[in-house]
Amino acid sequence: MRAERLGRAAAGVMGAVLLAAAAVASAAPAPSAPKARVAVVLDWGGCPPKHTVNVCEGIRRAARRTGVRARVVAPTVRESLEDFLALTAQQGYEAIVLAGVAGEPAVIRVARRYPGVAFILFSTSRAETKDPPPNVQGMVLDARDAAFLAGWLAAKLEKRRPGPDVVGVVGAFKGPPVTDFVDGFVAGARRGAPRAKILVDYANEFVDQAKCAALARRQIARGAGTVFNVAGACGLGTMKAAADAGIWAIGVDSDQSFLGPHVLTSVLKSFEAGFVDVFARVKTGKLGTGRDTTLTMRDGAAGLGRISRRVPRSLVTQLRGLERQITTGKLRISRQTGG
Repeated sequence: MRAERLGRAAAGVMGAVLLAAAAVASAAPAPSAPKARVAVVLDWGGCPPKHTVNVCEGIRRAARRTGVRARVVAPTVRESLEDFLALTAQQGYEAIVLAGVAGEPAVIRVARRYPGVAFILFSTSRAETKDPPPNVQGMVLDARDAAFLAGWLAAKLEKRRPGPDVVGVVGAFKGPPVTDFVDGFVAGARRGAPRAKILVDYANEFVDQAKCAALARRQIARGAGTVFNVAGACGLGTMKAAADAGIWAIGVDSDQSFLGPHVLTSVLKSFEAGFVDVFARVKTGKLGTGRDTTLTMRDGAAGLGRISRRVPRSLVTQLRGLERQITTGKLRISRQTGG
């Protein structure tokens, strides 16, 4: 009997403990959902520890803003891009964002092998790839509006110089996204000075500064008072040629005013805005399939950098007025021909 009473007492104590534990468990906060995981694939080299280029800073800031776990990965020079992407696709990421390697045929081949993984071509349209599968999406950062403002400002300043009105553009290759910058700049220059001559040349090069410098010098010899760099590292030659000639230069992608007082302004792309959009859609499960997402200046994806202090205040005021018309939708920039 004593053993039986002890057993019933022990059972009662155990039941109370279990009930208390259940009450504590129900009162405790539910575990938070795991963060969405995204791989961002860069070209060989990736982001060095002290990298300050917009694309790498944009990834870091967008990850902080959205709470997405973004891992930057890149193949080594000895690795096959296709094998590297296939291995990445097997790691359980919700999406793979391709920046710098977006147009490679290897991307499309791997995307076909892994139809359950979203592949996002960052700063590239689906239309720039051949027969992409439905799980391949484009993310386009359209800088035409900002380039329009730069072209308008260059043309207005050109009208203040004696002689014919001439401005120039030195691009890398004739094709998107370079021609988006060119289209906007040409439209803006025509609005600022309808009779201006607009020179457009392509270096077919993103790296060799000498090629861009030679094209810029040729445009300067033909009377250009401003040259617009749309050629990445090659375009640093354009910027240098402008400085040597004592004329205006316009930078691209990031604020290049640090190159000297000859920099009129820069046409910026906000990679952060693009990554925020991608990461947020991954997080909410609203990526969609088989389409492009296009962000413009109205979305904070493009704009102008620092404007030279030598620009008259009246022109800056007019420029800001045009900017407001664009961001409110009152002024829309149509596509041109890209020179």
